[in-house]
Amino acid sequence: MPGRLRAPTGRYGGKTAEERQAERRRRFLDAALQLFGDTPGFRSTTVAALSEAAGLSTRQFYEEFRTLEDVLAALHLQVNGWAETAVLEAAAASAELPLVERATAIFRAYAGNLAADPRRIRITFVEIIGVSPRLEEQRLARRAGWVGLICAEAEAAAARGEAAPRDYRLAATGFIGSVNGLLHDWSAGWVDATLDEVVEELVRQLLGILRPPGWTPRT
Repeated sequence: MPGRLRAPTGRYGGKTAEERQAERRRRFLDAALQLFGDTPGFRSTTVAALSEAAGLSTRQFYEEFRTLEDVLAALHLQVNGWAETAVLEAAAASAELPLVERATAIFRAYAGNLAADPRRIRITFVEIIGVSPRLEEQRLARRAGWVGLICAEAEAAAARGEAAPRDYRLAATGFIGSVNGLLHDWSAGWVDATLDEVVEELVRQLLGILRPPGWTPRT
């Protein structure tokens, strides 16, 4: 397995070595989003094809990455990072809103960020699956992060009297599977609904978890 080559140092073309490296890395990730997230997909992409799509050389590839799996790992984290930023911004902007409006804002931010580019959905829910134990561990770690976010929101709602007080980890783990599955199926065209309808359905499911039959909000 080839290792990473040492990149040139010093200023060239008005840019520092660090700036050139960041630009190369961005170009490789942009090319990977296209090739992994569309055609031909991660498993059918070669280092040569990725380098050509990025407008760079294979030598430059090995200055940034060791393998294509490293590229997929970085891209998966980048796509998740975009979605997380959108969610946290929506959560901050809706902090004072009632539960239903706040949940709607958060899910619209998450779904909208991924749906803005179908390639992001494919990277998140398709290409990352079954590649290696290392990437499976990364996928589950990111999923655990989303579970933790849902639990934090649920516990905050319970503290405000808007949701039933309980341990939400098991329910959140099951719910995040529903979120991801529904968004994937919607993106693939298997669900005949608008994105707003998908968001509304997710909010209804979440409210069913947070407000079980027999429980009433605190007044």
